[in-house]
Amino acid sequence: MQAPGSSTLTLLTLSPLIVWRIYARLRKMFGRQRLSRYRAPITLAVYSLLSIWVAHAALAHPGRVGWLIGSLLAGAVLSLLGVRHTQFEARRGEGLFYTPNAHLGFALSALFLARIAWRVAEVYWLAPVVSRSTAEFMGSATTVCAYGLLAGYSLGYAVALARWRAAVLRAKRDRERDGADGAG
Repeated sequence: MQAPGSSTLTLLTLSPLIVWRIYARLRKMFGRQRLSRYRAPITLAVYSLLSIWVAHAALAHPGRVGWLIGSLLAGAVLSLLGVRHTQFEARRGEGLFYTPNAHLGFALSALFLARIAWRVAEVYWLAPVVSRSTAEFMGSATTVCAYGLLAGYSLGYAVALARWRAAVLRAKRDRERDGADGAG
């Protein structure tokens, strides 16, 4: 029996983390969510770093970076639609809340997860004797595009959440300042 390769061991090691993040991601798409001050910056940082890593891996295949950029832009445009269908609430004494459009976020996540599942099956079960690298994993335009759509959507949505939060806090400061000016 052949010993498992390092990429197989890496996949097995990361599987619990991947499953947990998928669960957390899907859970965030349904129902009312409290907006924390950290959610948007963390999302921006993580997806930006992942996108740089994916772009670097895609450099090995001519044209894939272009597909990545195009799909990131398409995902950002879709995030505008998602934000338009999001319900925002600023509750005094409770905090800031939003209810995302479940259909669009779920569809993009399902597309990406289905593509990754197919790619993993392709790499590990259909041709297991061929050595694989990250660059080869990103060699498929479909994989790059599926990631780009989800990342672009998430980045655009995070920017919109950060802007909305800043606008609400600015309005609150203005009301407090105007109230203090009127009281004196």
